[in-house]
Amino acid sequence: MADKKRILSGMRPTGPLHLGNLHGALLNWIQMQDQYDCFYFIADWHALTSDYENTGKITGYVREMMIDWLSAGLSPEKSTLFVQSHIKEHAELFLLLSMITPVPWLERNPTYKDQIVQLSNKDLSTFGFLGYPVLQAADIIMYKANGVPVGIDQVPHVEITREIARRFNYLYGEVFPEPDSILTKTPKILGTDRRKMSKSYNNAIYLGDSPENIRKIVATMITDPQRARKSDPGNPEVCNVFEFHKIYSDMDTQKKINKECRSAQIGCVECKKIMAENLINALAPIREKRAYYMQQPELVEEIINTGSDKARLVAFRTMEEVRAAIKI
Repeated sequence: MADKKRILSGMRPTGPLHLGNLHGALLNWIQMQDQYDCFYFIADWHALTSDYENTGKITGYVREMMIDWLSAGLSPEKSTLFVQSHIKEHAELFLLLSMITPVPWLERNPTYKDQIVQLSNKDLSTFGFLGYPVLQAADIIMYKANGVPVGIDQVPHVEITREIARRFNYLYGEVFPEPDSILTKTPKILGTDRRKMSKSYNNAIYLGDSPENIRKIVATMITDPQRARKSDPGNPEVCNVFEFHKIYSDMDTQKKINKECRSAQIGCVECKKIMAENLINALAPIREKRAYYMQQPELVEEIINTGSDKARLVAFRTMEEVRAAIKI
């Protein structure tokens, strides 16, 4: 394990995981487990940055997220899986880093500006929301991660972390490596309405959905907007359902759908039914594992506690170095 580079990433527990989470991050995390020393955490403190008024569901979401992780293929034997709030050292490092982080660095954060607009129904004029990149930096450099797996739109987050680590090292001596962004490829997968798949848009297909629910949800999916009738030729390249076929249907099925859609030999209803069944079959192993872990709450709690204990030991050692460097 010592010769492997270390990576770290996390997710906010804001509800059950959907296909966007699976393809946007989780499958990449799973593939990285044999190549890297992986630390993956549930960022429950980060959930407070925008949902501080309604905290009652966070504990349940933490447990459900861990179940989704385990069911999809994350392994507590291969990776360190933990909960952010179980490691109090994160809060201490966040405090210390906040003392040296210039406010303009935070105000120019593109995600900060975007979310202020997108979440205009919430009061985000809080120090916690403005300063969440500092907490994020503490999460990453606490474990001296060499890299953070991200999509291209998340690279600015890692760059802020690099700047904060660089400033700390300049002021107090070399303690932290500057983590690199590890760009990960993700397939194109949108919600049922062709927008980004999101809980807030009510357009998601969840890992825990039953086959019956999946069939109902898929039946509502928007297809080629120019195809009003079955007799109209379609264009699979602009059809969201066909994007799902590319992931969940075999090549022969894809070729058949592509040809028959363009020649109006197959209608959207039948196309959706075929995709829904292939999706249901693909998710069957996850569904089976979820059913197992849902019946094993003590095992899930043990996995959380064991992973958090491993992470806490690393964090404790890091904070000893930090305090010595700052001389407090």
